[in-house]
Amino acid sequence: MEYRILGKTGLRISRLGFGGIPIQRIEEADTKPLMQQLLDNGINFIDTARGYTVSEAYLGSALEGIREQFVLATKSMSRDKASMARDIDISLGNLRTEYIDLYQIHNPSMQQFEQVMAPGGALEALMEAKQAGKIRHIGVTAHSAEVFALALEQPWVETVMFPYNLVETQGEELMRRCTRQNVGVICMKPLAGGALEDVPLALRFIANNPDVTVIIPGMATQEEIRQNLSAVCDDRPLTPQELAEIQRIRKELGTTFCRRCNYCAPCTAGINIPSMFILNGYLTRYDLGDWAKSRYFAQEHTASACIECGVCETRCPYQLPIRKMLKDVKGFGA
Repeated sequence: MEYRILGKTGLRISRLGFGGIPIQRIEEADTKPLMQQLLDNGINFIDTARGYTVSEAYLGSALEGIREQFVLATKSMSRDKASMARDIDISLGNLRTEYIDLYQIHNPSMQQFEQVMAPGGALEALMEAKQAGKIRHIGVTAHSAEVFALALEQPWVETVMFPYNLVETQGEELMRRCTRQNVGVICMKPLAGGALEDVPLALRFIANNPDVTVIIPGMATQEEIRQNLSAVCDDRPLTPQELAEIQRIRKELGTTFCRRCNYCAPCTAGINIPSMFILNGYLTRYDLGDWAKSRYFAQEHTASACIECGVCETRCPYQLPIRKMLKDVKGFGA
């Protein structure tokens, strides 16, 4: 396992980290063997969030007795001081630890970033928690380059988490700035929210970028850990054939696609929006028409139920035209 220093934090972390979103799908007891597998393979960086339902609690239980072997990161969407202070204490309790190595401001908009830094904002709680030893370092997660750039103007920002993969490279110049400013770069969405099927190629593409400190694919099974380890630890340069395949994938996916982050939920009409796009992708890209159609029409609410209220679009961190995209799905199977 290759190790890197996480920017200003000085923390020595593995190049492959553990993304804690998918463990919401498994049982608490199944999390413990995953943590042991991480430990056995030298993976020492774990990322979760207050918003990932049971993720913090599952990790807290699974890490008992081995917590000191890991660098723990979590995050909160609170923007004011009181709410952030409460969330930090909840995270400490859930993770069953006396301190959290990295606490991150979770996906603020430009306006919310200003709120965080204003008097009475969440940054005050983070600074006080750092002074008290509850947290050790402060970072920011972002989905827009505008917020990423603003974060790099703040001297207190020690890390930035940003989507980066072979079809989303808009952050590359800002990542180079991170290297110059000694800010750690945490790569989220390495598989573009599941849109990228070739996992080894996707992870090797990212691992070839020296500006990325750590890659955190979501993992919920031992096989996923093994597969991701194999890819990230493969230090061969990309071949001309692989580079050509990357160009093909970029042309096929474009930039207007769902990353399955689920921030659009809940839909006013009860539609599982990411599922609509996933199944449409199976129909249009993977020649799985019958399979996709059967599952699409088994949904309680299909894309045709959209009332075009637009609430989902106000929540989407990628500013996707969801209403238009759902219209394209309406003709599913036609």
